[in-house]
Amino acid sequence: MTVHPNSLHARDIAHVLHPYTNAKTHESDGPMVISHGEGIYVFDDEGNRYIEALSGLFCASLGFSEERLVEAATQQMRKLPFYHTFGHKSNEPVVELAEKLLALSPVPMSKVFFANSGSEANDTAMKLVWYYHNAIGKPNKKKIISRVKAYHGVTIASASLTGLPNNHRDFDLPIDRVIHTECPGLYRFGKDGETEEEFATRCAQALEDLIQREGADTIAAFFAEPVMVSGGCIVPPRTYFDKIQEVLRKHDILLIADEVICGFGRTGNMFGCETFGLQPDMITMAKQLSAAYQPISALMINDKVYRAIVDESGKIGTFGHGFTYGGHPVPAAVALETLKIYEERDIVGHVRRIAPRFQAGLRKLGEHPLVGEARGVGLVGTLELVKDKRTKETFDPGLGVAVYAGKRAQAHGMITRSIGDNFNLCPPLIINEAQIDEMMEKAQLALDDTLRWVEAGHPTA
Repeated sequence: MTVHPNSLHARDIAHVLHPYTNAKTHESDGPMVISHGEGIYVFDDEGNRYIEALSGLFCASLGFSEERLVEAATQQMRKLPFYHTFGHKSNEPVVELAEKLLALSPVPMSKVFFANSGSEANDTAMKLVWYYHNAIGKPNKKKIISRVKAYHGVTIASASLTGLPNNHRDFDLPIDRVIHTECPGLYRFGKDGETEEEFATRCAQALEDLIQREGADTIAAFFAEPVMVSGGCIVPPRTYFDKIQEVLRKHDILLIADEVICGFGRTGNMFGCETFGLQPDMITMAKQLSAAYQPISALMINDKVYRAIVDESGKIGTFGHGFTYGGHPVPAAVALETLKIYEERDIVGHVRRIAPRFQAGLRKLGEHPLVGEARGVGLVGTLELVKDKRTKETFDPGLGVAVYAGKRAQAHGMITRSIGDNFNLCPPLIINEAQIDEMMEKAQLALDDTLRWVEAGHPTA
């Protein structure tokens, strides 16, 4: 790649450290610079148009040109550009947003804590799990269970919850107190002939066995995404959460639902908890809360947890946790307007109406020779690429087959993100049927290109 030394591309290479990027190859490949967006499309600095088939990072639910959200931010910037919620202070958008979220909650909740990212929300939930058990006189009940292939963030604590190797490797993670149980992915982890219900029973028994080995009096909480999106869009098998929650109740273990991706319509309900029957003690959310137009996240806690916080902070003299920009009035105002748009335009209803076309297109792509399984729910899905459909044999990770497929999609005018062996699709919720068809056509072209590349022996791209 040859670039002018004063170009934006060259300046980026010289000065920006990119997340989830191979820093070595970035020195030669450089960045793709996105200049503007329109609806579900974004444009690079050379004028090329792309379907944003991952909603940015599973977050731009209303696309990239919603003027009402721009206006909401502008008005709030003029009125009160910043204030905090420390030391008995508040602001109007934060109060209104908390009230709205509690009214929308899939289960009764008591209070809302605001932060800036899903990682911070999950990190806070972990701290509150420990704080809660200290407050109720169970200081040994501190271990937290997550799942293999889970994704809960990248702070030291939330990255420990994450069950993906590259989030741990050479970061000296996970930290103590975090342990992982089996992934509920039937395609990869189910036994031959095993039904969904049988697999769910085995997953629940594995959780029970883990709790018994560790000691139930040491286990504080269980974290779960309704759908494990970053881990490969793993949709839980039938009866899974019913059986998991029965184990948690038996041992008095808190359930924290991570709705950072699933929340606000993605699965065909306002929350993934509704889609899969979760009854959590805490719920974390971010991303589509503001349609990604401003950084904001939230943690909802039930009254049981809140009352313990009240008692303990009374003893200590303060609740010693918070972020400078948590409860910032501008993101809160944008989030409020986002929720109004969801309601006025019946975005959840739109997802329910259009999801069958999306899922049908996904299943059609599942017939491709490279695709072992196509899976998803609502407007999120993945194609798991395999070397052999019959045996489910995977490609050598060093070949980067799914990454190559992502590059070919981009060449055909569609941006997505391949994680591991998975080619992911998660479009803005405002997508229409014609655009779904366009997205699936581009995915088909990318898969066909990739198959030819594989059959040719992986020539240098």
